Amino acid sequence: MVTDDVVHDGQHVALRLGDPPTPVPEPVAALLLDCLQVLPANTPAINQDSSWLFPGRRPSQPMNPGALRVALRELGVPAEKGRTSAIRQLVLQAPAPVIAQALGCHDKSTTRIATEAGAPWKNYAPGDHSR
Repeated sequence: MVTDDVVHDGQHVALRLGDPPTPVPEPVAALLLDCLQVLPANTPAINQDSSWLFPGRRPSQPMNPGALRVALRELGVPAEKGRTSAIRQLVLQAPAPVIAQALGCHDKSTTRIATEAGAPWKNYAPGDHSR
């Protein structure tokens, strides 16, 4: 994600993840705007002209996912719990194998989360049913 993907009209903050832009709720919107303000001061010298929201140490490269995970953990953001919570919401709306395939996860992980969440799709039989 680049800094141009953040849309701020003075009242609302949104991200251009598609059309139309996706609204960002508080308190995440305030954190995102704060991040944009301090970005030039926190950008490594090797990457001063980067337009990435989370710039990496190499020119024209975003931050490594592992480094981002560590930085979030140091800030106290429970990224793993958020990921599980997001998957839990998805498996309540669609079968676990479908969500696993869409996210590139292992279907046993999404099935476990679905079972814990009491998903209504537990009797779903994945596969081709077009005989």
